[in-house]
This record gives sequence, C-alpha cells and structure tokens, in this order.
Amino acid sequence: MKSGPQRYPGATTGAHWYQSKHGGSAMESNVGVLHTTEGWSVPGYRGGLDAPNFTALPLIREHKLRWYQHFDFDVSSRALVNLRGGVETNTLNAVQVELVGTCDERNAKTWSGKKAGVDYLFWPDAPDWALAELGKFVRWCHDKHGLPMQSTVTWKAYKKGQVGGSYGANGVRLSHAAWTRYYGWLGHQHVPENAHGDPGNLDFARVLEHAEDDTTTTYTVRAGDTLWSIARAHGTTVPAIVDANNLPKPDAIRPGQTLKIPKK
Repeated sequence: MKSGPQRYPGATTGAHWYQSKHGGSAMESNVGVLHTTEGWSVPGYRGGLDAPNFTALPLIREHKLRWYQHFDFDVSSRALVNLRGGVETNTLNAVQVELVGTCDERNAKTWSGKKAGVDYLFWPDAPDWALAELGKFVRWCHDKHGLPMQSTVTWKAYKKGQVGGSYGANGVRLSHAAWTRYYGWLGHQHVPENAHGDPGNLDFARVLEHAEDDTTTTYTVRAGDTLWSIARAHGTTVPAIVDANNLPKPDAIRPGQTLKIPKK
C-alpha cells in the first residue's frame, strides 16, 4: 500500500507528529484535499484528533511555506468528516493539507487587527510566491507518488451563509460515487459528507502552472534588490534571469515585480 518517500523534504515533525498517537490506515494516496485553517498559526488539532497529513505555514517576509508533517504521506489523517457507515473520506486514499490562513471574504483585508498579506494570507488572493511554493509540493506529490497534477472541479468563493457560496450544499460537492472515482486535487468544499467551504476560490490553476514548470521558480523583487544580488542568492546568473524574463535591460526591475528564476 505505502510506496515512495513518506516524508516531505524539510517538513517539521517533532511535537507536531500525531501518527504515533493516533495511528491511521495505510493507503496509496491518489487524491489531494486542501483546507484552510481559518487562523494565523499552526493549530493544535485537539492533540491530533483533527489533524491533516501536512500543515503549510506562510513565512510571509521570507516568501516561503514552512511545512509541518503529522502523518506519513500514505497514511490516513483526520481532518474530514467521516460518518460511520457512509462513504470513506479520510481513509479513501486522500492526502490532506491545511493551509494556515483564511478563505473567508470577511477577512480578505484585515482580521482582528491584523493585515492580509502582512500578518496572514487570504488564500483566494494569495501572492504568486505562495502559489509557487504550493506548486512545488504538488509537483513532489506527482513525481514521488503519482498523484495527478490536475483538478477538474470548480473552486467556489466561500461566502458562508450566502447563496452561491462554497459552504454546505454548494453545487460542486462530489457525490459519493464521484468521490470514489476521483483522481487529482480538491478542496474541502468538494468532499461528500462535509459541509465546509474552504479553501474558497483558491487559484489552483496557477498552482498547477507552477507545478508543471519544473525549470524555474519565482521571486518577488524587494526594495534594494539588484539582479546581481538575486542571482547570487539563487545560485544563478544575471543573464539567465534576464533571458528567463525577457527583460529589456538588466536593471529593469522594480519592487513587487515577480521574476522567474532558473533553477540551479
């Protein structure tokens, strides 16, 4: 059942590892399910009772996702409603990822005194670096476990309590039969027996673009950056960055600009 590497490179376990305490069923993961935590720090998941396989914490200043792993890749986790006698959700070959942040439009700009994009991420408007980081994980899941780099569902905006939103009976939630046949990537909003609407209208098409482009990564230019400093930090050259981005001249960069960075 379990095949391939079970730990995502660089992921933290330690106190966040729950498999030793809660076990889980061995499986061959062929579905990825994305959640949002609706918080701005790594949850305790009731001591692991509600934990996914992975949690991704945005390090906004560093433009990175810090990964925490709670269960092996091919071991069932516990973040979905899984009714007794109903369709299997947690245990039906689904690897689950919680993205720290929110999909609730009420928190799109500010949230309890915090600012989106500075203190937390509103994932439907996630910056490209975050989508690129998620794309790296999607690519790893494909290369190491054969999880298809595809999503054939509609990702609806959250709009909890409003007609047309992703919460509850939303028109995009899979039937039991469709769930058992599905291969690829979904959100919590697509899983049967569940009412949650996360992660909202995440730009998963862009995530897949990053996943499919295995020759470059991305970098968002900051104040004070030069192409020389960026090239040095990423182990590449200025001409390579200029060519990858079709820059009219080597100094034609500005803060906030996203550059493609040829990989080492």
